[in-house]
Amino acid sequence: MRWSCATPSSAGLSVGGIIAQGLAAERPDLAAAIILCDTAAKIDTPDMWDERIAAVRQGGIAALTDAILERWFTAEFRTRAPDFPLWRNMLLRSPAEGYIGTCAAIRDTDLVESTSRLRLPCLAVAGSEDGSTPPDLVRETASLIPGSRFEVILGAGHIPGVERAETLGRLITGFLQDNGYV
Repeated sequence: MRWSCATPSSAGLSVGGIIAQGLAAERPDLAAAIILCDTAAKIDTPDMWDERIAAVRQGGIAALTDAILERWFTAEFRTRAPDFPLWRNMLLRSPAEGYIGTCAAIRDTDLVESTSRLRLPCLAVAGSEDGSTPPDLVRETASLIPGSRFEVILGAGHIPGVERAETLGRLITGFLQDNGYV
């Protein structure tokens, strides 16, 4: 299938969803619709992010790898997926300063007020087993945007495009079709 959007849209997963919300709020001319996947307008507390930053500064990414992967992927995926070691390796090879910078950016971001001003079609999606941005948190963010559609992908963690790619693809395609973008 070839997609051609008649109007601009913004989409993002996790920190990318934070960026998508900010873009839609600051440049509404660039986003006529928004897809928010496993993200929120405000994620956790500054103290939690400071603890992660300190742990990585002290022990590198390896200090948090197992805990991060437990939040990102379901137990089934972590134990049975043949490509799980590749995801682990990707995380371990991530530059510590990049991870620290991302944590600081998320810590310092609160988009509740600006996201609540958005008036555009929105699809918000959460993996049922997401340990980073649980479904209730994603649902809260969706509720800030009138008329939003919220969906849970069963058996997926924080990155449903890896664990349930076909389901996520159907949701996105349906949303784009329903809004005349495909």
